[in-house]
Amino acid sequence: MTDQPVVIPHIPVLLQETLAALIPDAANPPARVIDGTLGAGGHTEALFNAGVGEVLGIDQDPSALELATARLAPFGERFHPVHGNYESLAAALQSVGWKSVDGILLDIGVSSMQLDRPERGFSFARDGALDMRMNPTVGQTAADLVNTWDAEELADIFYRYGEERYGRALARVIVQHRPYATTHDLANVIAAHKPAQWKEKIHPATRVFQALRIAVNDELGVLERVLPKAIQRLNVGGRLAVISFHSLEDRIVKHAFQYAALDCICPPRQPICTCDKVAEVEIITRKPIAPTDAEIAQNPRSRSAKLRVVERIAP
Repeated sequence: MTDQPVVIPHIPVLLQETLAALIPDAANPPARVIDGTLGAGGHTEALFNAGVGEVLGIDQDPSALELATARLAPFGERFHPVHGNYESLAAALQSVGWKSVDGILLDIGVSSMQLDRPERGFSFARDGALDMRMNPTVGQTAADLVNTWDAEELADIFYRYGEERYGRALARVIVQHRPYATTHDLANVIAAHKPAQWKEKIHPATRVFQALRIAVNDELGVLERVLPKAIQRLNVGGRLAVISFHSLEDRIVKHAFQYAALDCICPPRQPICTCDKVAEVEIITRKPIAPTDAEIAQNPRSRSAKLRVVERIAP
C-alpha cells in the first residue's frame, strides 16, 4: 500500500451500470478485464472490489496512469498498468502475456482531471496553453492546428467533429487573427466574432474546442479502429462496454455493434448467402443506458453519458 492517501479528483460515470454490464453473474466475476481508458482508476477499483481477478489498465496520459497506479497499489499484482493508447490492445495484452479477456471497458473522451488542469488546454474556463493532447509527449497540439492549417481544413473539422454550423466563418476569423498561444487567446477571438444569428446556451467556443480536441487526438478514428479489435479479444461470453459522451462517438459505437451482430451482409435480394459473415456478438443494450437524475445531480458532467454493451457469442 501507499503511505499517503491518494486524492481522487474524478467521479467514475455510470459506475453501477458498468459493473452490472461487465459482471452479469455476481457469483462468477470475470477473471481478466481490460480497462482501456483507466483515468483515475475509479472503474477498475470498483471492478476489483466486485471480485474481478486481474485488470489490465491502459491510459495514454502519464499523469493519470501515475495517479491510478498509486490508487490501485493495494491490489498488488492483480493490476497491470500500461502506458499507451487503447487502440494498441494487442501490444498491451502481449506485454502481460494475455491472449484474450472476459471483459473490456472503454470510457471515451476527455476526463474531468484533464478538463480541470488549465495547463492541458482542454477547457477555456481557465487560461492555459493551447495543447489538448491526451498524451502530452507526442503529436501536434491544438495551437499547431489553428496556427498552421488553412481555413478550409479548419472549417472541415469544425463541421465534422464539432457540428459547428458557423465553422466556415469562424475558420476564416481564426486564420485572420493568428497566432494563438493560450485557450483564452482562441476563445476570446471566437466569442468576439461569432455570427449575430448565434443563439445557444453554451459558450461560443464550445464546439470549436471539441472539434480541435477530437482532431488532435484522432479520437473518432481510434474508436472506429479499436472496436473490432476489442471484440476479437473477448472470450465467448465476455462483454465489451463503451461509455460515450456525444452523438459522434455514440453513432460509431452503435453502428460497430450492429455490424458485429449481423449474420449476413449480402444484398437483400441475393438468394444464397456468399459473404460467410457470422454474428460475433449479441447486443445487450438495445437502447443506450443513461445516467439517473441522482447521478447527474451529483456529477453534472455525466449528463450526456451513454453506455452500450455487447457480449461475444462466436469464437
